[in-house]
Amino acid sequence: MTTATANKSVLAIDGGPKAFTTKQGHSQNKIGVEELFAIAERFGVKPDAMQRLRSALTDKDLQGEGPTLAKYASTFPQPSSGSRFEAAARELFGSPYALGVSSGTGALHAAMVAVGAGPGKEVILPALGFMATAAAAALSGATPVFCDVDESLQLDPKKLESCITAQTVAVAPTHHWGNVADMDPIMRIARKHKIKVIEDCAQSPGAKYKGRCVGTIGDVGCFSISAYKIIGGGEGGMVLARDERLFDRINQLVECGGLWRKDRFAPERYEGELFVGTNYRLSELESAVNVVQLGKLTGIVQRTHDAYQRVLRQLTPVQEIHPQTINDRDGAVGYQLRFFPESHELRKKLLPAFQAEGVPCGSRGPTNGPDWHLCSQMFPLQRSLKAHSRADQCPVAEDLYHREIAIYVDQWWTEADCDAVANGVNKVLAAFCTASPNAKKWW
Repeated sequence: MTTATANKSVLAIDGGPKAFTTKQGHSQNKIGVEELFAIAERFGVKPDAMQRLRSALTDKDLQGEGPTLAKYASTFPQPSSGSRFEAAARELFGSPYALGVSSGTGALHAAMVAVGAGPGKEVILPALGFMATAAAAALSGATPVFCDVDESLQLDPKKLESCITAQTVAVAPTHHWGNVADMDPIMRIARKHKIKVIEDCAQSPGAKYKGRCVGTIGDVGCFSISAYKIIGGGEGGMVLARDERLFDRINQLVECGGLWRKDRFAPERYEGELFVGTNYRLSELESAVNVVQLGKLTGIVQRTHDAYQRVLRQLTPVQEIHPQTINDRDGAVGYQLRFFPESHELRKKLLPAFQAEGVPCGSRGPTNGPDWHLCSQMFPLQRSLKAHSRADQCPVAEDLYHREIAIYVDQWWTEADCDAVANGVNKVLAAFCTASPNAKKWW
């Protein structure tokens, strides 16, 4: 054996030569400009513009080895999009803790588990609102218990206390359709009975109750930041919290493996910190879009509220119509103007007359199919309910949801647009109803 051969057999750790010194293969970016082009195409960029992008950009134009589209694996010196999204949310809503998650339903599920919802426990919810809130309670193992609503279409505080049992751990008021629940009495009752309050703000981000942003009044605030809501481009959500330990529990459900902790794989630092969770992390792509979307929220809310207010203040009070009760007129977003004709017969007359005038409006009516907003029609939940869950014992929700008419307010309406819509509504009301100074005021 020659000396050279002998040296090659000596372990590098003992002074011999390294077996693998230089990689001969040429690495390529895992994520490159083709992925960027795919996103641009999904945005609807025109073919000629796509051609200009392709001629202007190559993988060589990317920083370092290209992007890593995960919150905890950013290869750039600036904070991740997820971190920037959460920082923007903390500043916008005035909350000490904010976490981006994959959906509004994920936010609700994390909140339910965080406050102690589980097998043998109960969560109180309004009888009206999309099924996701009740489903999140059921997903945690708890029993959803439905509380009827009042003419605000929000949870009726006067009926809340009768729904509370020894098994109740939380109440989850839902701020419906741009308006807000009556939070003062809800908070007072919840504190009296030592139960947590989870605010579902999916349909009213940016709304306020007595000067405070919804989502910051209760213990936890849950948002849907998605294409189906006021802001959001795809699928996303957010959770706000006011207590650090509660926020730890939210993170643990969202992160499961403890990636949210500085020493992620260490034993628990205090009893109950770690438990089995899942993965509801928000992607960096959604986070990047949502940073921009959050920046637009204040303008969206202000424009919508101004249009809503301008229409509402011009409407004539009539005996046969009850306008929706608004728990905070200054804080409402107001993208839907809702009211209740005294009968279905009147509703059937008004709706086509409004539409003929060009007023954008709609109504569910008792003959339309279910849409999983009314508790009695949330069919996937039926096995999760108990006799006292009251899914079929909420007559006000049943009546109002079928009888209401909603006018859809557009944030981009000019003053002239608002005046024309108000004129169209008044024109129809004058034909079918009786003006009265004693009728319930619109504003």
